[in-house]
Amino acid sequence: MTNQKQAKAAQDFVPIKEIRDGAVILKNNELRLVLMASSLNFALKSQDEQNAIIAAYQNFINSLDFPIQIFIESRRIDINPYLMLLDEREKNQTNELLQLQTKEYIEFVKNLVATTNIVSKTFYIVIPYAPSFKIATREGVSGIFKGFFKTGDKEKTTEETGLEKFAENKLQLQQRADTVIQGLAGIGVRLAPLNTEELIELYYGLFNPGELEKSAPQTLMANT
Repeated sequence: MTNQKQAKAAQDFVPIKEIRDGAVILKNNELRLVLMASSLNFALKSQDEQNAIIAAYQNFINSLDFPIQIFIESRRIDINPYLMLLDEREKNQTNELLQLQTKEYIEFVKNLVATTNIVSKTFYIVIPYAPSFKIATREGVSGIFKGFFKTGDKEKTTEETGLEKFAENKLQLQQRADTVIQGLAGIGVRLAPLNTEELIELYYGLFNPGELEKSAPQTLMANT
């Protein structure tokens, strides 16, 4: 009984009500769409290219009429599976020179890991949308707005109306995402929306950071 109360209390801190069709639905019925962004090696650009990127990004930000959130996930990489793979290749290597080079490379990687934290960074842009109209209860549908939700002579159920509103809200959210994708394409940043499974994996990792240390990282495409 105590464990059930603790689990329920923990769930109260999670603001997510549902993840559906690639969209995050919060408990206040607002929606979020998460885009994964490719990286851009700004330091390797020439001065003129850097100035052009800064100007294009400034124009992009100024063109937005809705807020966005830029989120960077840093994840420590477990290098042990890679070292085990190298050890196996060293043992199976028939060329003595290549075997020696493989062994030296393994030592190099071990020394590097011992002195430096190997971290992968993933970049996300979160697109919000707050519906201006919410249907909270069945009574609300059958009361004030009763005359607006009909299928022929039959009133629409709360579930049917909710699905229609979700589709409309998702369309608005997607239009915002398209604006961001097109705006950042001009500076060489590629964006891809996370699907439902990828969103679940992302949020599970955020709310359970200890689990990420136990498993090797997975690669996905790459507060204002």
